[in-house]
Amino acid sequence: MLLFFFFQGSAADGPRGLSVGDIVTGLEDCPVRGVEDWTSCLSHLTHTPQTGYCVPVTSLQPSWAHGRPFKRLDGTMDCCSNNSLTDLCFSYIKPQGRNSREREFACMPVRKMVTGTATCRSDTDCATHTAAASVCVTPSLENQTRFIRVTHLPSPNMLFVGYPPHLQYAVSLTNFVPRFGFLHRDLPIFLETFLKYVVSLSGALAVVNSVPCFALDGQWMLNALLEATLVAVVTDRQKRELIGFFLLLAGSALLAANVALGLWMVTAR
Repeated sequence: MLLFFFFQGSAADGPRGLSVGDIVTGLEDCPVRGVEDWTSCLSHLTHTPQTGYCVPVTSLQPSWAHGRPFKRLDGTMDCCSNNSLTDLCFSYIKPQGRNSREREFACMPVRKMVTGTATCRSDTDCATHTAAASVCVTPSLENQTRFIRVTHLPSPNMLFVGYPPHLQYAVSLTNFVPRFGFLHRDLPIFLETFLKYVVSLSGALAVVNSVPCFALDGQWMLNALLEATLVAVVTDRQKRELIGFFLLLAGSALLAANVALGLWMVTAR
């Protein structure tokens, strides 16, 4: 399960969309148990053909006469010319002409057609999932666009139509659910982000501090390294110190040049 925080005005917003604190359990037939599952399910839905839905023939027949299909600019078919927010164009193989694989298009109320229905890839899948005579209807959408059912019980499924990565960037996710009511839902995200910055900053400071430069720990690290490796090669202590001095001078100059270059790039914008 997954705790959600949506951004107002995003693709997940709306009366039937996600709410702050919703626990999502699935995307279509892909179960979601964590942030990793959410990302992998969206990636899978992006790179696979659109999922179909098993619809009884009896409920589909009255819709056969609705809408005349026409081609979009990208070559895909549409049959809902009124830009309705509740209807969607579906395609399916005509029950009378399955041998010819002739496809039919119908503009139907999307929530009514897909609520509680099993997913499918062909009419054969519907025969194994349902006892009644059913056909596999597929939303007829533009290229790269997908229709996705987001399960977040006990609320009704959120129906998303669009590019799947937009859904991923429309919400903030966390694997943590507060056990006590007084804890804010943003606390895990805040702590996780804070620790990431602490680790990144500490690592960067450790790397800079290791540079062989005057007044940094890298100076003493270099001296210890030279004493451990050059004693047998350069027996004179003053010569070893002279080698260390020039190496420290080069390291200090390199660090100063990097700082100056960084300041110049910032101020030059």
